[in-house]
Amino acid sequence: MSQFQTILMIEPAARPAHILPLIILSQFACTTIWFAGNAVMADLQQDWRLPEGSLGYVTSAVQIGFIIGTLIFAILAIADRFSPRKVFFACALAGGGASLGVALIPESFEGLLLLRFLTGFFLAGIYPVGMKIATGWFAEGLGRALGYLVGALVLGTALPHLLRALGADLPWEYVIVSVSGLAIAGGTIMVFFVPDGPHLPAASPFNPGALRAAFQVPGFRASAFGYFGHMWELYAFWAFLPVWLAAYAIHTGAALNIPLWSFIIIAIGFFGCAIGGYFSTRFGSAKVASVQLAVSGLCCLASPIAFTLNPMLGLMFMLLWGITVIGDSPQFSALNAVTAPKAYVGSALTIANCIGFSITVVSIQLLSTLAEVVGPQYLFLALAPGPVFGLLALRPLLRNSRHPL
Repeated sequence: MSQFQTILMIEPAARPAHILPLIILSQFACTTIWFAGNAVMADLQQDWRLPEGSLGYVTSAVQIGFIIGTLIFAILAIADRFSPRKVFFACALAGGGASLGVALIPESFEGLLLLRFLTGFFLAGIYPVGMKIATGWFAEGLGRALGYLVGALVLGTALPHLLRALGADLPWEYVIVSVSGLAIAGGTIMVFFVPDGPHLPAASPFNPGALRAAFQVPGFRASAFGYFGHMWELYAFWAFLPVWLAAYAIHTGAALNIPLWSFIIIAIGFFGCAIGGYFSTRFGSAKVASVQLAVSGLCCLASPIAFTLNPMLGLMFMLLWGITVIGDSPQFSALNAVTAPKAYVGSALTIANCIGFSITVVSIQLLSTLAEVVGPQYLFLALAPGPVFGLLALRPLLRNSRHPL
């Protein structure tokens, strides 16, 4: 029995009812800083006269910071040597401060990149550590539990776009200050109102040699490669969604509120995560992930056609894509956890996470380059290979009807 299967046996009665909602609230509040730079990118490009490809660089800076932060936190076993709640709180303060710095520094593209990198670095002590805190209290039906936690990330990612829409007449600094304050508040909630759970998993030390051992396990290899295909699509879609919507509005003549629709299309992914988590308890995570990945892959291929649809149909199409592009993510997390080698669970998950986020940097930079040479209606075609690769990789898990998830 693996470490995560043991966690599944926690009795619900031993967990106060308020614990999971508070963890979700904290996770949501703290992850609002993740895409805050993207929400105000149009303003920054105008006010700071940033280079044309700055969107890709700013987004990648956060992702690279998260990758490096995840590795350092894992190598030093930060969340195992110290209370994960206190680690979460410290990183919420530091991440909120780094995010706030964007509104305080003089106009500097290099300074912006550095602050966004630091924001990503400290998110490594928020998003994964928040999941670790949750496993100490709640994990019966791992795919379902992770559905709500990833859903919190989705809403947090989307919120800066909503703030930009609601404060359209306000300076862009309003968004940055708001999400920075939310991050600090989220960390405060976690440290003061969520005790360490009685069943916190004791992780083994990080072992770089786990890379070979983990990928020799067929189940983990299938799950991880499926996750990599999913990651090729996800963050690039989120990053360039406002670009696509702006071009679509011009093409169709629709009067779209771009920040508002960016928020809606990203935020609706919460339901993809939650509903996918529910169905995973009936059909298994592999089947749920494959269906959602297939639908989002078809959306990639159909995106040039969607660009020509009237606003009602075009936006319905994007809403479907918003649901499925992230809905498979919790299921890949659950599959990776269950299929990882018992002796290297923590290291294997860290390595998979780092490779996955490294892939997002490549796809984001690819779209940033393509945006300068191809029409926006064709931009998302470059994301289609990710879901195709992921679906091919998942086939062994779909054939194994005895698989626990």
